Amino acid sequence: MSVAPHIKEQMSSSSFIRKMFEEGVQMKKEFGAENVYDFSIGNPDLEPPAKVKEMLVTLGHSDIPGMHGYMPNAGYPETRAAMAEKVSKEQGVPVDFSHIVMSVGAAGAMNSVLKAVLAPGDEVLVPSPYFVEYGHYVRNHGGILKPVPTAGDFSLDLTAIESALSPKTAALIINSPNNPTGKIYTKQDIASLAEILEKHRKTSGRSVVIIADEPYRAIVYNNAAVAPVFPVWPSSVIVTSFAKDLSLPGERIGYAAVNPAAPDASELIDAVIFATRILGFVNAPAAFQRIVAACWNEPVDYSLYESRRNTLMSILRNAEIPFFEPEGAFYLFCRVPESRKTPNKNDDRAFCGHLKKYHILGVPGSGFGKEGWFRLAYCVPERTISGSAQAFKNAAGEW
Repeated sequence: MSVAPHIKEQMSSSSFIRKMFEEGVQMKKEFGAENVYDFSIGNPDLEPPAKVKEMLVTLGHSDIPGMHGYMPNAGYPETRAAMAEKVSKEQGVPVDFSHIVMSVGAAGAMNSVLKAVLAPGDEVLVPSPYFVEYGHYVRNHGGILKPVPTAGDFSLDLTAIESALSPKTAALIINSPNNPTGKIYTKQDIASLAEILEKHRKTSGRSVVIIADEPYRAIVYNNAAVAPVFPVWPSSVIVTSFAKDLSLPGERIGYAAVNPAAPDASELIDAVIFATRILGFVNAPAAFQRIVAACWNEPVDYSLYESRRNTLMSILRNAEIPFFEPEGAFYLFCRVPESRKTPNKNDDRAFCGHLKKYHILGVPGSGFGKEGWFRLAYCVPERTISGSAQAFKNAAGEW
């Protein structure tokens, strides 16, 4: 049986994250897990809140009729109402349950929204570096992803975004805190972005949809806050999940929230709901809809991530590996150090290959659209971070 040519092409350039993660599995078998420093994948290792486990037990013993049956494609009304309460608090505007569509993770929400808004040939802008899967998602629905460079501190380059806008621009994806940099876009960034999009709307007649991908919203440092999008741009949608903040990545539960101020909000909601069916999701997992409805506001202590961030930054400073200090999420985006053997060599793929000799697994920045950099995920056991100190120093010294 033959594989479609465009799928073959995409497979050949598929996620570096998964490739490195799978290599890590093999290396741990060969050298022992304690001797491999795997920073490849953002797989949260904090345990979910205790209430999540309590709810699992309760549901397991429940006699609720039809508990495992279908529900409306958009999800249980009570779950959507809980998510509407959450979004209302985060965005600072009232959001009704009818504007929420439960999804199979943030990826399911993103794909459903893209399916709803993209026509063949439409363009989607994204500040670079960006989560690599966006390209696959956009192409999957006939669109074209157009990366836009960011400023030196990874903030939005508003001039570059304005220059990249065209009559074909249908959407713009923002991810704050950002994967891979940990950058949080400021309230002024978002307000200025809205001004640019309004100017574009007046000249082109097309309102660009901001898709705010927010799975890391709750994981911030130094009292930082993620700026809301709904108050400043009507044509906006939030897509998110509970993979990172409640440590439930394998349960695939998230949602899309459509701005109630959107001029075509009702039609867009219906289209996103329809997309959940035609993409084969049908509905979000039943049991975890009930669980997140009860647990979304449970307190979680993210200080362990901050402690790990600080430890890893100290290790990299000692190894003379430069990095951007993250404001949120749980990634360090690092610059390939100056080569002592080959001046000006900043090949991120080669450097990540070099790190593997010292049993360190990182992800090349070119996989995120930023050559010369690499990403380290520090949602890993503390022993992995502390144990990597000498390995990083040796690797950098021999580069």
